[in-house]
Amino acid sequence: MISLHTHTIWSDGDLLPSELARRAEEMGYRFLAFTDHVDYSNIDEVVPALVKVSACISRDSSIKVLPGVEITHVPPVEIPPLVVRARELGAAIVAVHGETLVEPVVPGTNRMALNCDIDILAHPGLLSEEDERCAAERSIHVEISSRKGHSLGNGRVVALWYRYGFPLVLNTDTHAPEDLITEEFARRLLIGAGVKEADVAGIFDTGYALAEKRYGHSLVRE
Repeated sequence: MISLHTHTIWSDGDLLPSELARRAEEMGYRFLAFTDHVDYSNIDEVVPALVKVSACISRDSSIKVLPGVEITHVPPVEIPPLVVRARELGAAIVAVHGETLVEPVVPGTNRMALNCDIDILAHPGLLSEEDERCAAERSIHVEISSRKGHSLGNGRVVALWYRYGFPLVLNTDTHAPEDLITEEFARRLLIGAGVKEADVAGIFDTGYALAEKRYGHSLVRE
């Protein structure tokens, strides 16, 4: 099991990075990414802290942790420079907080994010077919979310995935211990969103491939 979208006390999560990683490790997770919320107010503090703790945890545990960010609720025009800054600071996973159905995200966020060097468009809400084509062309992962209201758009994402074939990734968007899910629950969530049983394993494989690729890049950077 993996989750490449989680939050710690460095934004609005309940747990220290080390505790979140330990709880995930105990549940059998192989990869975890800390993707705390950032904008211009905190990116220069958050990313270096997550880079440091991720390296320590990965060195001393069986779970491998990637430092990352979720660029959140910023004007779309500010997304590109923040993506560049996150990469400069060492973020291995860069996600953008998409136009979820349950928060007032600025319209145009999805489109701007998909034109940047990001890994994941998180909980995109009612993503347009044109945006899905862009995600497919640029091989940007679109998220299926297990988190509360963010999961309301999962069905549309899956329907468009079958049409356009962009990379799909399942994430927990963990903020508290109870947000971590088992692989069996993840499997049921995917099927409930419209994924055919025969395709579930492939979605897990896509997530693992992204985790391994970005973790490998972070090691090269070190």
